[in-house]
Amino acid sequence: MYTTSRRHFIRLAASATALAATRLPAIAEERVIKVGTLKLIHGITPYFYEKFVPAGTKVVVIPFESPTDGKNAVVTGSVDFGIFGLAAATLGGANGEPVVVVAAACNRGMAVVAGKDSGISSIKDLKGKRVAIWPGSTQEVVILDRLAAEGMTVKDVQAVRVSFSDMAPALARGDIDAYVGAEPAAGISLASGVGKIVEYPYSTPTGSLNMVLSIRRELIEKDPELIRSLLKVHRKASEFAMGNRDAFVEMAMQKLGQQKPSIEAAAPNVELTWNIDDQFMKQAQYYGAQMLDKKQIRQLPDYKTFIDPSFVRAISAS
Repeated sequence: MYTTSRRHFIRLAASATALAATRLPAIAEERVIKVGTLKLIHGITPYFYEKFVPAGTKVVVIPFESPTDGKNAVVTGSVDFGIFGLAAATLGGANGEPVVVVAAACNRGMAVVAGKDSGISSIKDLKGKRVAIWPGSTQEVVILDRLAAEGMTVKDVQAVRVSFSDMAPALARGDIDAYVGAEPAAGISLASGVGKIVEYPYSTPTGSLNMVLSIRRELIEKDPELIRSLLKVHRKASEFAMGNRDAFVEMAMQKLGQQKPSIEAAAPNVELTWNIDDQFMKQAQYYGAQMLDKKQIRQLPDYKTFIDPSFVRAISAS
C-alpha cells in the first residue's frame, strides 16, 4: 500500500514538473512595456492600451507629477515610452539628450483660470496678480507668448511655482489669484464654483499643441518594431477614448481620483491624438523658437532627428 502510494505521488510530481516546464517559455516570453505619463486627464491614453495590445504583452503605466520627471525617465531608460509636454521634450532635445518625439499625444488641455470673484477677466487683468505657473512646462511658454501679445512680460505678474495638481486647491485656498493650468484643474475649479475661465490660450502660433509621445533614441535602432506596435496601440487607444466619452470620463475619474462633475467639465477641453502632420511640425518648430527667444534653451534641437514622424506615417498608411 505504501509503495503504491509512493509511486502514485512520484508520477503526480513528475507530471506537475513537466506541465510547469511547458508553461515557463510562455511566461518568459511575456513582453512588459513601461509607459510613463502625467497625472492629468490628457495623459490618460496609456490606461486604455491594455484593450489593444497583442497577446503576450503587458503595459505598465507609471504616473509622473511633472513633465521633467517624465522626460528624465525616458532619457534614463526607466520607461520605454513617455507622454509629457512638448516643452520638456524640446528642452531635452536642445540639451543633446537622447529623447525623440515619435507621436502626438494631446492637443488642448490648457486653461488660464482665475478666482470667480477676482475681477480677472482677461490676460491684461493678470497684471500684479499672483499667478501659478509651472516652470519648464508647455503652459509656461504659451503664457509668456500670450503676455507678450498683450504688451506684457512675466515680470508684470507675481509668478508662483505651483505643480499642476495643486493649482486648483491653491486657488480654492486663496494662495493665488489665477493659474495657467492643465486639466482637470480647470474642470475642478469650475465644478466647485471657485474659479472661472479667463481663456483657453490657443490663439498663439503654437495653437493647441501640448503633449507628445517620446522614446529614448537607441530604441529606434534596437527595436523599431516595438515602436510601430506601440504606436498602433496608441492610435487605437486615442481614437477609442475620443469616441467613447463615458469610458473616457470613467477612466479619468478612476485614475485621477476626481469627481464626475470635475472630469465632465474638463473633458471638452481635451483632444487625445497621435498623428504628426505638417501643422504639428510647424507649431513645434515655432514653439522651440519661442523657448530659444525666452532663453529657456541655448539652442534649438535638431528637428531632423528630434522629431521622427516616420513611425506614425507608416501606421497612417497601413
